[in-house]
Amino acid sequence: MLVGGMLAMWLRFRNEAIAATGHWVPEKITIPEVPSNIMLLGFVGICVFAQWAVYAARRDDRQHVGVALGLTALLGLAYINAQVAVYVQMELPVNDATGSAYGVMFYAVTGTMLALIIAGMVFSFVAAFRYLGGRSNDREIVTAHAIYWYFIAVAFSMLWFVVYVTK
Repeated sequence: MLVGGMLAMWLRFRNEAIAATGHWVPEKITIPEVPSNIMLLGFVGICVFAQWAVYAARRDDRQHVGVALGLTALLGLAYINAQVAVYVQMELPVNDATGSAYGVMFYAVTGTMLALIIAGMVFSFVAAFRYLGGRSNDREIVTAHAIYWYFIAVAFSMLWFVVYVTK
């Protein structure tokens, strides 16, 4: 709901800005497409590794659960790196002199997704700690971990299309 509500507000502000001025993205700002596409492709790996952890947990393969959860968190870190690259390349001020809401909305939407990614990385570490720490019959946390990342992947797919593609 959080991401959906934020994207709905994004679209509302976008439509109002286009109706008033004819453009939404400030003129000197270009959105880097390579890091944003890499973020989207990274979610394929995140979902595969999260499901690998579930598969390994069902078979009581602790070593593979640890590797899969670690790789999931590592790709979360790669997402953060790509998002920082987007921030650096755009050089977008938060408040624009023209009164455009683009900067505020861009950082609000992408910052919220960044917080959700960080929460997912913490979830990966907690799931690894619990499962590898001796609660190997607690497979539900590994399954919940995978479901969380599936949700984040779908939410980011919507964000990617609305923020990075439609501009």
